[in-house]
Amino acid sequence: MNIVALIQDCLAQITVPSTQPSPIASHSKRKLVLAYSGGVDSEVLAYGLGQFARINNHIECLLVHVHHGLSANADSWSEHCLSQAAKYGIECKVKRVKVNQAPRLSVEAEARNVRYQALLEELNFNDVLITAHHQDDQLETVLLALKRGLGPKGLAAMGKVQGFKQRYWVARPLLEQSKEQVEAFAAKHNIVHIEDESNFDDKYDRNFLRLAIIPKLKQRWSAIATTASRSAELCALQQSVLDEEIATKLPLVKQKIANESVLKLDALANYSSAWQSLLLRGFMDEHGFAPPSKVQGEQILAQLLHAKDDAKVEIRLADVVIRRFKQNGYFTKPDLAEHNAKQITPVELVSIDELTSGKLLLPTGEYLSAQLVPLKGLELTTIELNSAGEKEQQLNSRGQSTAICRLPLESESISIVYALPGSTRCQPHFRSKGRELKKLWQELELPPWKRGRVPLLCYNGKLVAAIGYWVEKAFLAKRAAADMDKQQDCDLIATNYGLRIFIN
Repeated sequence: MNIVALIQDCLAQITVPSTQPSPIASHSKRKLVLAYSGGVDSEVLAYGLGQFARINNHIECLLVHVHHGLSANADSWSEHCLSQAAKYGIECKVKRVKVNQAPRLSVEAEARNVRYQALLEELNFNDVLITAHHQDDQLETVLLALKRGLGPKGLAAMGKVQGFKQRYWVARPLLEQSKEQVEAFAAKHNIVHIEDESNFDDKYDRNFLRLAIIPKLKQRWSAIATTASRSAELCALQQSVLDEEIATKLPLVKQKIANESVLKLDALANYSSAWQSLLLRGFMDEHGFAPPSKVQGEQILAQLLHAKDDAKVEIRLADVVIRRFKQNGYFTKPDLAEHNAKQITPVELVSIDELTSGKLLLPTGEYLSAQLVPLKGLELTTIELNSAGEKEQQLNSRGQSTAICRLPLESESISIVYALPGSTRCQPHFRSKGRELKKLWQELELPPWKRGRVPLLCYNGKLVAAIGYWVEKAFLAKRAAADMDKQQDCDLIATNYGLRIFIN
C-alpha cells in the first residue's frame, strides 16, 4: 500500500474551472488538512502524509486533532498526536470543543458536528480536508443509509473525492483499502496509535455494525465490503447523472427575491410528482439543508402546493423552517426564524466610512456592503413605471435594487433601523407616486415575517433606502447632483459620488 500515491491520486481527481490553473500544478499553497484522531486509520494516513509533505513542499500539510473532552484519556490522546506529528514533520493543531449533551440528543451526532466545525475553521477556499475512511467504513455508511431509508444519493455513501460545502474538497485516500490492509500496514511500519474506548460501546450505531453485524456478514460473504463499495459507486454514478438533470431544471423553479432564493411553487406544480420530489430535494441540498425523509418530503409538497391559499403554512424540521407566501416557498434556518420574531436594535453609524470600509455585520447576521460610485458620466435616469408595472424594479444579478442614493451631508447622522410605522409615507425610485410602507411591502409581496428584518437606511431619522428594495426618490444621487451647487456647506465628495448599497 503506497499512501503517497493514494494521496496524489486523490489530488489528481480534483477539478478546477478551465479558466483557473490547478493550485497543485501551479505550486500555489493549497492546504491539505487531515482529520487526525490518533486511531490506527488516521495514524497510518498521518504517517503517509508526512512522506508526501517531504516531497511536495509547495503544498501545506496540517494535522488537526479535535479534543472533545468526552473521555478521561482525551488529554493523553492530544499529547500523543502532538508527539507523533513531530516525528512525521507536520504541524499539528489541537482544537478543544464542547459537545452538547442533553436528553434526546445523539452524542455521536453532536460530536461529529462540532468536530467538522473545528476542521472547517482551518480550511480556506479550495483547500482539501483529508479523512481516513476505509472500505469497512464505506460498508457501515451503506448499511446506515439502508437503515435510515435513504435513496440512491444516501446509498452512494462516500466518494473518494467530493466537493464539500461548495467551498472545499474532501478526499479519502484509503477508501478502497480494507481494514485488514490498513492494520497490516500499521504493524509492518511499527506505527503507534491510540485506542478510543468508546469504539467498543455498541450503543452507538456505527459501533454496533462494526462489532456485531459486519464480522458476521464477512464470515458469510468475505467480499461484502468490496461489493458494497461497488454498489455505492454505481449509485453515485446514477446520482451524478440525475444531479446534472436536476441542475438544468432547478433554475426554472426558483427565483431571487431581494437577496433570498425562493422556490416558485406555481412552476414546481407543472412537474410530475416524482420530479417535484427531486427538485425539492435538489433545492434543499443546494442551500445546505438535510434531505427530508420520504414521508417528510410528501408532507412538505402537499402543504406547499395544495394547502388553501389563506392557510398559514409553516413546517419545522431539524435544520429548516419552511413557509409559503404568494406562491413562493421560503426555507430558513431555525435560529434565523426565531430571530425574525425579535425586535432588532438599530445601528448608529459615526460616518460614511463605516458603510464603505467593507462588509458591515448587521444584527441579523447579514453583511451590508456599500460602494462609492463616481457620478461623472454615470447615467442616473429614474425609472417611473405605470400602474400596471409598478411592481417591477431595476435589479442586479443578486436580485437587489441597483439605484444609487446620495451621500449624507456633514449635518446628517446615519442609522440603520428595522422598524418604521406601517403608515410611513414612502416614494421608491421606481414609483411615480408615494405610498404607505405597509402597502409597499404588500405590493412587493414581501412575506410578513421578513418585513421587520429589512435594514432601512436613514439620514437624520428620515428614510433613505429600504436596502435591497428601493431608494427614496428624494435621496437619489441624481437629485443630489442637481441640487448640490446650492449646498455650500456640504463635502466635495458628496457632490461627486453616490452610494450603492446592498446585502450579502
